[in-house]
Amino acid sequence: MKKTVVSILYVALLGLSTSVALIPSDHFVVSAKGHSIDFKSKDPSGSFKEMSGDIDFDEKNLDACKFNLKIDVSSIDTGNGMMNKKSQIEEWFNAKKHPQIKFNSTKVEKKGNDYLITGDLNMKGTTKTVSIPASMTTSGNKITFKGTFNVNRIDFKVGHKSDIVPDVMKISFVVPADKK
Repeated sequence: MKKTVVSILYVALLGLSTSVALIPSDHFVVSAKGHSIDFKSKDPSGSFKEMSGDIDFDEKNLDACKFNLKIDVSSIDTGNGMMNKKSQIEEWFNAKKHPQIKFNSTKVEKKGNDYLITGDLNMKGTTKTVSIPASMTTSGNKITFKGTFNVNRIDFKVGHKSDIVPDVMKISFVVPADKK
């Protein structure tokens, strides 16, 4: 009798824990306006103007969270038209063959008041795992993630080693998304 009760409790708890993991997270779509992806170094600095993507987020169920983001390489703005054009060539971003920078999360963790979003960053056909710290705010049906992290462009074969362009770029982002 005791084994039966324990077995029933075990099955019930297993079913409950499995169903919690299956509760869908809230679905958000990156807002058409208000986002920014800025890169800074000694030279060059600038931003990407076009971004899209989906975010599934539930702060009570981080295992179900997913970030699938895309940045259009052709939307680069360095403040210099010639530099913008040069960034599109094969040596740099190779926009013809690789028109988007993509990020797909694999894990979201709570770190104090903020989050650490780990995933696969694909740039110019090369994929590397990166961990991106982000703060999050909400307002009505909108969620916004902000943060800063570094990317070594050489790891992604963007350009070549140079005394003029630093290898490491500081990336700052603001990603607002609307609940759908």
